[in-house]
Amino acid sequence: MQLRSCILVFVAAFIFGTPVCAQAPDPDPERFAASIATFSAWDSKNSFPENALLFVGSSSIRFWPTATAFPGKPIINRGFGGSEMSDVIHFYEQVIRPYSPRRIFLYAGDNDIANGKTATQVFADYKELVGLVTADFPGSLVIFISIKPSKQRWDKWPIMAEANRMVREYAARHEDLGYADLATPLLDRNGKPKDVFVDDGLHLNQEGYRLWQEALAPFLETGDFID
Repeated sequence: MQLRSCILVFVAAFIFGTPVCAQAPDPDPERFAASIATFSAWDSKNSFPENALLFVGSSSIRFWPTATAFPGKPIINRGFGGSEMSDVIHFYEQVIRPYSPRRIFLYAGDNDIANGKTATQVFADYKELVGLVTADFPGSLVIFISIKPSKQRWDKWPIMAEANRMVREYAARHEDLGYADLATPLLDRNGKPKDVFVDDGLHLNQEGYRLWQEALAPFLETGDFID
């Protein structure tokens, strides 16, 4: 994993006279070994569509019935709940590379920030992941689904919004990258999360996914990938 940006710990700097880098560590990706093995087992017995539209990321992808939301599209869903961007990187050979996808819809960063990572850490991991994709599939497009605001993690929203901004600005400078703003549709006129979550206040309910489907649909049809 590449060296990531970090924040300065000012207390340590005051004591030792030297800035110290502090960053949340990557969790052990092998906690998802069973989930990834399930994907691989399915792939070994089934075919998957050419020029696939691949959805990958955490539970917001896993719980989304993407094939139903976008009927008639060559959809593959490889969401695994609780994952961070670093996990998608670790399992790149299992959850992205086999499918030679035409477009990749990536949702990650939500759990990362909830677990203590900074916006710059998320952004660094994002760049590492898209680097792998563009090297292997130069004709493919990676569309980042913005980290969503939620009731449960509302205190983390400023950091999430900063990560979204960094990705959006970066994607705007690269023709093989896109940014889909699926955060704004979840906010009310006062800028607070709408009542579009299940009881945990984190995962979307049916109405939340309807808003996502409506906002993302143009990205499956057109070449305009910066919302």
